[in-house]
Amino acid sequence: MCGIVGIVTKSKKQLAFIDSATQTLIKRGPDNQTTQQFSGLALGHARLSIIDRSESANQPFKDKSKRYTIVFNGEIYNYKTLKKDLINDGVDFVTDSDTEVLLNLYIKYGEDCLEKLNGFFSFAIFDKQENRLFIARDRIGIKPLLYYFDGTDFIFASELKAILKFQVNKDIDQVSLFNYLQFNYIPTNKSILANISKLKPGHFIKIDNVSKLDNIFESQYYEIPFNEKETIVKNAFNYDKSKKMLRNLLDEAVQKRLVADVPVGTFLSGGIDSSVISVLAKQHKTDLNTFSIGYADEPFFDETNYANSVANKIGSKHHVFKLTNDELYENLNDILDYIDEPFADSSAIAVYLLSKYTRNHVTVALSGDGADEMFSGYNKHMAEYKARHPGIKEGLLKNAYPILKKLPKSRNSKLTNLNRQLHKFSLGANLTNKERYWRWASILNEEKSNYLLKEELVFNPQRLSDTAFEYKKRKDELLRFIRKEGDLNDVLYTDMQMVLTNDMLRKVDSMSMANSLEVRTPFLDHKVVNFAFNLPRAFKINADMKKKILQDTFQNDLPSEVYNRPKQGFEVPLLSWFRNELKNKIENDLLSDELIEEQGIFNPSAIQALKKQLYSNNPEDVHATIWALIVFNSWWKKYIKD
Repeated sequence: MCGIVGIVTKSKKQLAFIDSATQTLIKRGPDNQTTQQFSGLALGHARLSIIDRSESANQPFKDKSKRYTIVFNGEIYNYKTLKKDLINDGVDFVTDSDTEVLLNLYIKYGEDCLEKLNGFFSFAIFDKQENRLFIARDRIGIKPLLYYFDGTDFIFASELKAILKFQVNKDIDQVSLFNYLQFNYIPTNKSILANISKLKPGHFIKIDNVSKLDNIFESQYYEIPFNEKETIVKNAFNYDKSKKMLRNLLDEAVQKRLVADVPVGTFLSGGIDSSVISVLAKQHKTDLNTFSIGYADEPFFDETNYANSVANKIGSKHHVFKLTNDELYENLNDILDYIDEPFADSSAIAVYLLSKYTRNHVTVALSGDGADEMFSGYNKHMAEYKARHPGIKEGLLKNAYPILKKLPKSRNSKLTNLNRQLHKFSLGANLTNKERYWRWASILNEEKSNYLLKEELVFNPQRLSDTAFEYKKRKDELLRFIRKEGDLNDVLYTDMQMVLTNDMLRKVDSMSMANSLEVRTPFLDHKVVNFAFNLPRAFKINADMKKKILQDTFQNDLPSEVYNRPKQGFEVPLLSWFRNELKNKIENDLLSDELIEEQGIFNPSAIQALKKQLYSNNPEDVHATIWALIVFNSWWKKYIKD
């Protein structure tokens, strides 16, 4: 696991920034930072040594002929098999690294090498003889890759902060800002800045003439196989057979991800996903360490008892970190400082602290990320199922919106959280499939997001501005798979494209890398993903159960209380925190009247209303939006203001 950065430029003065850009990635790669310059091109690499920790495997790495140079972030899990094939073809190796295997695979097969890789990665290879640059990202988008292009400079990096070390345009993308206020993350491949995008999962970029910086094109090499109508017909096979296939595929994926020259453990929240990964890992690693996080001051959010039950059953060496509100606050500045693009999924705070404490024991951790999106694990999936297959209760709720709207709602108790969920269901049940998905994926609706802005920059139904047109275009693109006649696999597929890549994977990658911890995701092995989207909906969810096939497959491996337990999520007790420890920072710094006026971005009246609601008896989800504004303003002060 590492960080990479590179620039192709017509302006030689830009090359001088490659060293400082590489240093911004030091937490991704604390073991070594090296750069190399060519004519009109520079590459930088920050290394976290996992496989072949010797200096000979440091990057940028060249082949024997010195024609090809690679910078690589990630792991290739089948590199040993690929290496044997290359040796049989006469290739001599000087390291035991997967980096050298990947480079020689590209030399032999070109872009077709991507089809042979099992792993997660972003990498760039420069062919000095052909003056060509090749850049690729893994199939699912587990590893990040951003790029900037303005006609003069093409810059790419693992993190936005590295790109911002060069002289680049910093205009805010107004549609991305609007999306951010809606979702607390940016759901597309666009970034918060106008000229910076994210390379899409399963895509590569080629620059055929580095000197002239022309013939730049992006191409797709992988797409999750999905045709819902074909799935239902093709996979009418036996449910028990499917369970055996799932267990075998996951076991193989876990086994591959335990290979490392450093200590390896697993995250264990007590939910089904991390529990399954830990069960399988323990079968291959008898001295397995497992790690979970809880809240000493907020028992409603704590679920470590489930994790303890799993750890006791499988016999792992379990580590529980019980956080106090003071500890959360003490780490706030470090978290905000590392966020180089606004991202306000508050569970990132918990992931940061879990990664921080886990890194004291291991360098690699396996997680259960990806299972919810593939197998229907979120509460919204059950709600969607019931909205599409309504019974008497759902019919009553659909018409109860005026009453539910008046009830107090928040995530801080069982009753108010139930009110919140019923209110959200009632609202969504009256919408089309596409609009319901959009609303249930959002924190704020379009009207409330627009009200937060000082000017109506995006959403105005009476005036189709350029930004409104672009917003609609991006929204339509994200929702293109949601079907009127769909049977929920369309929702799961959309989650993979939107939520998984831009929220869940972004969160885990950034917060683990902030602590120099590599997190591997067995559920996102492309063989498992391909299998999951060949399963009919009935294998995944029904009126009584989410993630049915996953839970049934591993029911006998887990404690009974974990089987079909309610989904809790990786919640963080923000409301209490904002009303107490963080109140001064909200009122006098990041949401102060003075800062809001200085920015000229947000509507002062809307900000005042949010702060008033925060301290009311009916806060609803206001704390999520407060957190989004805190993150944005912290980012704005660091990267835009000066």
